[in-house]
Amino acid sequence: MGKIRLDMLLLKKGLAASREKAQALILSGKVLVNGQPVFKAGHLVSEESTLTLEAQFPYVSRAGAKLEQAIRTFSIEVAGKVALDIGISTGGFSDCLLQFGARKIYAVDVNCKQIDWKLRQDNRLVIIEKNARYLLPEDLPERPDITTIDVSFISVLKILPAVKNIMTAGDLLVLIKPQFEAGRNQVGKKGIVRDKKVQAEVLLRILSGAQSIGFALKDLIACETLGQKGNQEYFAWFRPDEQIIPLEKLENLILELTTDGNQKEN
Repeated sequence: MGKIRLDMLLLKKGLAASREKAQALILSGKVLVNGQPVFKAGHLVSEESTLTLEAQFPYVSRAGAKLEQAIRTFSIEVAGKVALDIGISTGGFSDCLLQFGARKIYAVDVNCKQIDWKLRQDNRLVIIEKNARYLLPEDLPERPDITTIDVSFISVLKILPAVKNIMTAGDLLVLIKPQFEAGRNQVGKKGIVRDKKVQAEVLLRILSGAQSIGFALKDLIACETLGQKGNQEYFAWFRPDEQIIPLEKLENLILELTTDGNQKEN
């Protein structure tokens, strides 16, 4: 059988009422092709491909599921708290925080046009269109209890100094994406970082860098929900008001997470 655009295959299989709705489903990460998310409507797939819709997905994007895993694993108390969401994009993290009972969320991104309409209607969400690297304490009416970071095409290390100036206490949850942290020559075909050694190098650099400016690592997990194109991603939990852990402990934690058998297959 030949290949066909993914949005057209959704229409052909009766999984979307229109091409526009098919494209919206794909862009929101709700379409799985043979079990893996595909985010490009024009991606060519075999007509024999198995398509699955995450129709009951609880958040406006798959990112919300990643944050939910971190909140539950780290036992982060969200209800009644003020949050800072850096790199809101569509709003998966903010949606998750709101559903966990956050009192107020300050959402920051250089381009806030992608934020889901549902979230725009929630008066608990305050949108700040600004490059987070230049975020200042006076940009926020109140200090956050929780800060989340999910950025692409830039290292989280470039964001953390501004965050440190804002956070004097509380929980910092950082999504670490090796595909955007590794060197260009370390990223494989289709933008996937499969080499566990490269993943480990990225984690050590990010965790060490965060600790060097005063964020103490509390825990680290591998995300059960894979990133775009099937990349393994990680969630790190830091606090700015606790003791820095030694390098040897960092290395052991990373080694444990990046060895075979501790990650989802990608």
